Amino acid sequence: MANVLWQGGWLVRARIVSGLILFTYALFHFLNIGVGLVSVEAMDAFQTGRKLITRNPIGSTLLYGAFLIHIGIALYDLATRRTLRMRWSQALQVILGLLIPLQLLSHLTFTRFAQEVFDVNDKMSYLIVLMWNTPSVWYQSLLLLLVWVHGCMGLHFWLRLTRWWHRMLPVLIGIAVLIPAFAFAGLLTEGRNMWAAFGDPELRDMAIEYFNWPNEVAFQQLFGVKTFAQNIFWALLALTAAVYLFRKLLRRRRSVRVRYVDGPQITSERGMTLLEMSKANNIPHTALCGGKGRCTTCRVVIEDGADLLHPPSEAEERSLRAVGATPNTRLACQIRPITPLTVYRVFRPQGGRSRAHASQGQERQLAILFLDMRGFTARTAGQLPYDVVFFLNRFFDAIVPAITGAGGTVDKYLGDGLLAVFDALSATDSARAGLLAAEGVGAALEAFNKTLTEHHDRPVQIGMALHLGNVVLGEIGAAENAPRTIIGDAVNVASRLERETKELAVELIVSEPVLNAAGLSSAGAGLRPFALRGVSDPLAGLPVRQASKLSDRMRPANAPARSR
Repeated sequence: MANVLWQGGWLVRARIVSGLILFTYALFHFLNIGVGLVSVEAMDAFQTGRKLITRNPIGSTLLYGAFLIHIGIALYDLATRRTLRMRWSQALQVILGLLIPLQLLSHLTFTRFAQEVFDVNDKMSYLIVLMWNTPSVWYQSLLLLLVWVHGCMGLHFWLRLTRWWHRMLPVLIGIAVLIPAFAFAGLLTEGRNMWAAFGDPELRDMAIEYFNWPNEVAFQQLFGVKTFAQNIFWALLALTAAVYLFRKLLRRRRSVRVRYVDGPQITSERGMTLLEMSKANNIPHTALCGGKGRCTTCRVVIEDGADLLHPPSEAEERSLRAVGATPNTRLACQIRPITPLTVYRVFRPQGGRSRAHASQGQERQLAILFLDMRGFTARTAGQLPYDVVFFLNRFFDAIVPAITGAGGTVDKYLGDGLLAVFDALSATDSARAGLLAAEGVGAALEAFNKTLTEHHDRPVQIGMALHLGNVVLGEIGAAENAPRTIIGDAVNVASRLERETKELAVELIVSEPVLNAAGLSSAGAGLRPFALRGVSDPLAGLPVRQASKLSDRMRPANAPARSR
C-alpha cells in the first residue's frame, strides 16, 4: 500500500507531503471559523490552540515552506509540460490552484503580516468584521471554496488507488460538503454579531482598542504590501508562461511531420512516441495496455518512412510476431519518429460507448481458483430440471461464501463449476486470499456433505486448482453489454491443472507460483511436476487430498522444517 501511495520521484512526494500539510491547516482553519456558531469565546479558544502550533518557529517553517514548495512545484510542472492538454478534472485542479494564491496573499497580509508588523490582534472576529459588508467577504468565501475543492480533489487523486477510500467515499463526500457549510455558517453568525456590536459606538471603541485596529497609514501600507505580493505572483505566472512558450518554440525547431492515412497531418516534437503524438494532437488512437508494448492494439502500418525508423526492441518484435504482423507494421507506443512518416492506424475507436482504460483491460498478477464438481452428469441423470437447478444453487450457496469471505469474487459459473479470482493490491495478498478460500471451500464442502448424508443423499466430490499468473481484467463483449471478466494463459493453466485432480483423486492442487507468492516453503512439501497440454514447461504443484487440511501442509518459507 505504501508503495502505491508514495510511488514517483522526489518532486511527486514533495507535492504530496506539502499538500497534506496545507490541507490539514485548511481543515482546522475552517473548523475554527465554524465554531463561531457556538460562541466567540469558543472560536477564540480554538484559534489560540491553533496558533500554538502554526506560529512557533517550527510550525511556521513547515506551514509557509509547504506553501512555497507546493506552489513552486505546480509552476515548475506547468513550465516543463510538453502540452497543456489534460483531463478536465486535472485542468480544474490546476486552475483552482493558481487562483488560490491571489486571494490567500491578501488574507496573509491582513492577518499574520499585520500582527507581526503592526501588533494587530488578528482574532477571527477582527478579520470577519474587517471584511463584513464589503466585496472582500465574498472573495474570502470564494477562497474558502477554492482551497477546499482543490484539496479534496488532490486527496481523491492520491487515495483513489486504495480499496478503503472507495468504500468510505460516500461518507467522505458528506463530510467534504459539511465542513465548508459549517465554516460558512460560523462566518455568517460571527459577522452579524460583530457588525451589530460595531453599531454601538462604545462597543466599537472597545473592539478597536482590543484588536489594536490599524490606523489609516497602516492600512495604506498593508494594501501596498498586498498589491506587491500579488504582483510578484503575477510575475511568476508570466515567467512560467514564458518558459513554457520558449520550450515549445525550441521543440518546434526539432519537430517532425506525421501524416495519418484517412486522417490529419500533424507536426509534433521529436522524442515523443507516435502514440504520445496522437494523444497530444487529439487524434483517436487505440492503446489498451496504456502504451507499455504489452498489446498490439496501437499498431500502425508505416506506408512511408519505415526504413528510417529505429529497429524494433525485443518486446515490440515479440508482440508483433505473435499477431503475424507484416514487416512494415510497428507499435505506435514504441516508435519515436525523427523523420517524416505516413502511417495507417490499424484500429481506430469508432462510435459506440467510449470505454475507460480500466474497462478496456488491466494486466494484473492474481490468484485464480478453478473448481469443478465430479460426476455431475451421472448424478443428475433422470432428474427434473428444477431439481437440478435447486441442487446446484444449494451447492454454490454452501461453498461460495468461503470464496467471497476471503476477498475473492466468482468471475463466472461454469454449469457445475466456477472460476474465481482474487483481486488484491499485490500478488502476495492475492495468493494468500486464494489459499484461505481453497481451505474454506474444503471445510464448507464437508459441512454440505454431512447435510446430504443425513438426508440419505450421496456426498459431492470436487476438484480445485489454485494458480497464480498474469491475467487481463476487462469488459468483454459489446459496448452496451460487456461483463467484467478475466482472460489469459493463467486461466487455461488453472483449468488444465484442475483436471489433474481427478487422476490423483485429490480435492486440490496448488501451483508452486502460489506458494512462492504467499511466502510459503515449497521445498520438501510434496510438490510434483505436471505436464499440461499447451504449457511448454512442466508446472510444479502441491496435491492436497482434503482441501480443508491445506494449512497442515503449509509452513512459512523461513520456518524450520518439521521433524518427522
